[in-house]
Amino acid sequence: MNGRLRWNEQTALFAVVIKWTLLGAWVGILSGLASAFFLWSLDVATSTRLAHPWLLLLLPIGGAAIGLAYAGHGKSVAGGNNLLLDRIHDPNGSIPFRMAPYILATTVLTHLLGGSAGREGTAVQMGGTLADLAVKPLKLSKEDRRILIMTGISAGFGSVFGTPIAGAIFGMEVLSIGRIKYDALIPCLVASIVGDVVCKGVGIRHQGYDFAPTFTLTPTVLLLILCVTVLFALASTAFSELTHWIQSIGKEMKGAAYVRPIIGGFAIIGLTLLVGNQDYNGLGIPLMKASFHPGKVVLYAFLLKILFTSITLGTGFKGGEVTPLFCIGSTLGAAFAQVTHQDPALFAALGFVAVFAGAANTPLACTIMGVELFGGHLILPLAISCILTYILGGHRGIYASQQVHQPKTNHAHIKDGQSLRSIQLLGFNLTEPFARWRVGGDIKVTGDDAET
Repeated sequence: MNGRLRWNEQTALFAVVIKWTLLGAWVGILSGLASAFFLWSLDVATSTRLAHPWLLLLLPIGGAAIGLAYAGHGKSVAGGNNLLLDRIHDPNGSIPFRMAPYILATTVLTHLLGGSAGREGTAVQMGGTLADLAVKPLKLSKEDRRILIMTGISAGFGSVFGTPIAGAIFGMEVLSIGRIKYDALIPCLVASIVGDVVCKGVGIRHQGYDFAPTFTLTPTVLLLILCVTVLFALASTAFSELTHWIQSIGKEMKGAAYVRPIIGGFAIIGLTLLVGNQDYNGLGIPLMKASFHPGKVVLYAFLLKILFTSITLGTGFKGGEVTPLFCIGSTLGAAFAQVTHQDPALFAALGFVAVFAGAANTPLACTIMGVELFGGHLILPLAISCILTYILGGHRGIYASQQVHQPKTNHAHIKDGQSLRSIQLLGFNLTEPFARWRVGGDIKVTGDDAET
């Protein structure tokens, strides 16, 4: 009898593997093709902007068009990445198909006209939307639908950056702080790998980073890594807080849908004229590449990229946050190396992934991404920087719908499943270990979900 039960269990597990492999592969194909088209469109838009710098002057008009588009028929998909996370936490709601074309068109327009934004948000939203669309004809359960949306996120992330293992982990890790949903492991892994293969198979080539040096751990190097990691945490926090603050200020304006991006567009034009070049517009890939070489970027480059990107996204333009965070981290690492007279390649590589880890609360995915991009010999410093940046970043981040299931400190009175959106710490605390404390040493949480 026990043997029969074990055989039945193995048969059921085999069926589960086949089911999720097929579904994951299908989602990976759709997402890979979507990411390939998006990356091609983005390259065309960027090349056109660089060839015609005057397009920047049209940014306020483009922003108004984006705002009005979402205020009209796009209200149901304005939540973007947070809408996907909400649907995974509560699969009863719908994800309108219009999310994919809306985010594709508006992101390309943002880049064409000189906004500072990324690409992961677009790929993730297209992947999640297409995955959800694939579920409907199959009439799968709500739980299976939840897993398929996670699968789409993994496929979009892995295919747009060419990091399939990191993409698989990201789709499971980004939902919650302190909990990874392993029930989606097979489809997330399959979809991310297939999406990456499909994207590359149709001719897309990802940016390579072969600048990281050999690494030898010494007490001095370890101390420098710990010091720069504190700066990475501060940078990720500053970016998240500034972007959310600009969003909150703009939402109080009359006619916010189109007024905010118009103001933001003029602000980006003014900053670009002040800087004297368009290095901080768009993705920032040239800055990232330059940061791996000595003396190629100014010390305050990371501050300018934070400002450009926070204004762009905070005022309603569309695109992701990840690639600008790569740029912020790599230029900050290069600045630290310049001040401390170190080779910038190592610290630029660490900042590349660590600032993103702190802002997205995904230390494991970012560590693996660093390995996929820069090589396994850097896994130790990558893990140190990503994990510490994640911890020091506190309960805040770029994805307000993330839920907290294991707080980063036992002193935080945070309910299980409480979203970052509902958590408001007293004061502007850059790191929670040094936050204001109530009597008894507990961090106070305010808002509707506060502990009483």
